Amino acid sequence: MVDVVTQLKAKFDSSALLTNDQDKAKYVTDWPGKITGKAAAVIKPTNTAEVSEIMKIAFDTATPVVPQSGNTSVAGGSVPDTNGSAIVVSLERMNKIRDISPSAMTATVEAGCILEHLHQTFEEQNLFFPLNFGAKGSCMIGGNLATNAGGQNVVRYGNTRDLCLGIEAVTSDGRIVNLLSGLRKDNTGYDLRDLFIGSEGTLGIITAATLKLFHLPKARATTFAVVPDITRALALLNHAQAETGGAVEAFELIPKVFLQLVKKYAPQYNIPFENIPTLCVLIEIAATSNNESLANEDGIAPVNSKLENILEVGFEKGFVLDAVIATSEAQRRQMWDMREGALEVITAAGTRIGFDISLPLNKIQNFVEEMESQTEAIISGLRMCHMGHLGDGNLHYAIFPPENKPEILMAKAEEIKSVVYDSIGKYGGSFSAEHGIGVSKLSAMSKYKDPVSLAIMKQIKATLDPKNIMNPGKLLP
Repeated sequence: MVDVVTQLKAKFDSSALLTNDQDKAKYVTDWPGKITGKAAAVIKPTNTAEVSEIMKIAFDTATPVVPQSGNTSVAGGSVPDTNGSAIVVSLERMNKIRDISPSAMTATVEAGCILEHLHQTFEEQNLFFPLNFGAKGSCMIGGNLATNAGGQNVVRYGNTRDLCLGIEAVTSDGRIVNLLSGLRKDNTGYDLRDLFIGSEGTLGIITAATLKLFHLPKARATTFAVVPDITRALALLNHAQAETGGAVEAFELIPKVFLQLVKKYAPQYNIPFENIPTLCVLIEIAATSNNESLANEDGIAPVNSKLENILEVGFEKGFVLDAVIATSEAQRRQMWDMREGALEVITAAGTRIGFDISLPLNKIQNFVEEMESQTEAIISGLRMCHMGHLGDGNLHYAIFPPENKPEILMAKAEEIKSVVYDSIGKYGGSFSAEHGIGVSKLSAMSKYKDPVSLAIMKQIKATLDPKNIMNPGKLLP
């Protein structure tokens, strides 16, 4: 049988097919730089028909395929293993916006569209796509869908799954599944769209999607508020949701440990308090109507007055200890730049054990207190950084060693992980909230995923990918 690279060379020119190690380098290493694999080739199709052709060749030759969009995964899901037999299918050249419909409030876009470019394009038409996080300048919508990415606006708009009305995908044998109609009601059997979303490329390759759009906010009100604890922070969230009719766009938990790391490793960011507080929340509410966004005779927009009233009640009830409201777009941007730079700050701090977890909102305080107690019994002096998207229960929980003692932490890493995962299970949480499983959480998937659910997932995988060529070794243990 003619090998896969020879067959691809016969159909694609050298600009689309990379076989040189130097050319392949950026496609075989993950974003954190921790995982590097090998690939027989990197192929860069320009349309769905070419993806179909690639998959037919891969299926006939039983060649492993690693779909890749922006390669910003932090779970190792977007790079090949070290075997060297796989091909990477990079979707970066499939970056067309096929359609924008203001009347239907939808857009159909290809998988290689960079998220920030989508934001800019839609906003030029006074439309808003709310998916947003730090990697927006390089991540692509295909990867966002494949991992069901979350981000800072989930509290109001939901994960990527909730923002998608339809997809186009190519199966392991090259068939094209067209579910791009954008219907908001289609009760005709199994929801194949949701099957591909979040599957991390293990069932097929998402090549395009029809996305939900929203009205572009005309004004935003943003504050850094100091709170006594997580329980009262949630009381503040519920009050804000009630007062705004659910218009809270973001509600981010920011603890003292993170602000200390910012001061040490990223002094370019402005901490809006003279003394670093124990616990803060970054809150943003938005207005789309003129009634809420246009300034009154005092020069204050109603949405800002609404935030001030929320904080005032928060002070009275003991939910808020101090607060700084952004008085300009520049100050608002400073607040968000620090939050969006969190991964870079935490990475600069060095050795840590990191978790991407979710918990029922009413269990988060108990979880954090339990972790402080249980991990202190393992290693004294650990620094616990429980920051994240508090509005939807997603914590990016990081545990740092005592100052200047990184080796102590790693020696106990597995014991600490077990304590954290066991506690997450006890409280009915999830060990993977928005980053996916990839390869980094396969052991947790084996140990903590409901066994019946896992068995059904494997049955689905076997049916849609009978030769096990779609991103093998990812997601499923």
